[in-house]
Amino acid sequence: MHRNPIELSNLKIQPHDLFDNQWLLLAAGDFTAGDFNAMTIGWGAVGTMWSKPFVMVAVRHSRYTYQFMEKYNTFTLSGFPAQYQDALNLLGSKSGRDGDKIRESGLTPIASSMVAAPSFAEAELVIECRKVYENDLNPAHFMDGSIYRHYPKRDFHRIYYGWIEKAFGTNKYAA
Repeated sequence: MHRNPIELSNLKIQPHDLFDNQWLLLAAGDFTAGDFNAMTIGWGAVGTMWSKPFVMVAVRHSRYTYQFMEKYNTFTLSGFPAQYQDALNLLGSKSGRDGDKIRESGLTPIASSMVAAPSFAEAELVIECRKVYENDLNPAHFMDGSIYRHYPKRDFHRIYYGWIEKAFGTNKYAA
C-alpha cells in the first residue's frame, strides 16, 4: 500500500474508532534482526504528553509481545483497511509463542523508516514510536469498580507511552 509521510499536526484520525472498531496492530522488536512480534490491540490513546505527540498502549504481562516491548525501545502501530479484519483477528487471538502467526496472517512485515520495530506493507496507517514511559496499572487506583470485569484473572496491563517519531498514511489520514 502506498503511504505518504504525514506531518503530525496534519494527522487526521478518530481515536476511539481507530482503537475500538478498526483496531491496530502493535509491533515491537527489531525487524533487521528478525526478532519481533505483533498483536492486535483495541485499547489505547493518542494525544499530547510532555508537550509532544504520543500514543499510549496497554499490554498484559502474559502476552508474547510483552517481552518485545520490554526488550526494545521502539514500537509501531499499524492500521489496515477493513479487508484485513480476519488477519487482525488471528493476530489478536493466537500467540507468537506457538508458531509464526504473522506469516499465517498473510501480512508482510517491512522495515520502518525511523524505528527498529517493523511496519506492514498492507497497512494504510503506520505510526512509529519510541518508548518514553511505562508503568503497571495499579488496581488500588481504580475509581470505578466496573473496571475489574476486564481482569477476571487479575492480569493487569503494563501501560507504555511512546512519542510519535513519524506517521505515514494514505490520504484518508492526512488533513
